[in-house]
Amino acid sequence: MGSQPFQQTAGFLAAEYLRLVWRTTHFTLEPEGIYERGGSEVPVIIAMWHGQHFLMPFIRRADDRAKVLTSRHRDGGLNALAAERLGVGVIRGSGHLAGGFISKGGVSAFKEMLAALDDGCNIALTADVPKVARVAGLGIVKLASVSGRPIYPVAIATRRRLELDNWDRTTINLPFGRGGRVAGEPIRVPPDADAEVLEAARRALQASLDAATARAYAIADGEPGSGGRG
Repeated sequence: MGSQPFQQTAGFLAAEYLRLVWRTTHFTLEPEGIYERGGSEVPVIIAMWHGQHFLMPFIRRADDRAKVLTSRHRDGGLNALAAERLGVGVIRGSGHLAGGFISKGGVSAFKEMLAALDDGCNIALTADVPKVARVAGLGIVKLASVSGRPIYPVAIATRRRLELDNWDRTTINLPFGRGGRVAGEPIRVPPDADAEVLEAARRALQASLDAATARAYAIADGEPGSGGRG
């Protein structure tokens, strides 16, 4: 089951399924003008919650270059194959909640992300770390501090979905429905940020991602005042 041909086939099928979901879902985007605003700051760091990431490759505009950080585990390999099929480059590695990118290839991954940003390539990664869902780690804010690039928190939700009962509450998006795409206010971290400033940025990122996620689900589910429409 873990053979290379199987992984390649699974990655291809996953990518094409996600393409179907994207093309058959009517999305409402908030805030208006986010692409014009964010585009003027490229390259940027895109932050998302783990388990809510499957449709993220589609937020990339045709001319934008992007890479995503994926884990070195087998599931990360499948995600990497699907992302590459959808036109997104891959950096393999994992972060650490307390110390940043210090394990599982983290140092080399951190350097790769810095190099990619320096080359004008957007970087996307989950803000939380394995087994600590919905708690932002320090790694991503350190990346913003060292690179000088802003973090844009992003959330995508669809009304038709399956939610798994696992540590990150993985959401499997289903086709033929409506959805919400929401970007939060960018988080900027100064290059001389000390531990206190980094922690403040981490908390701000967590709050912004939580708010963007709640808003995306409100739009997708058509809650009163959400502006969602099918």
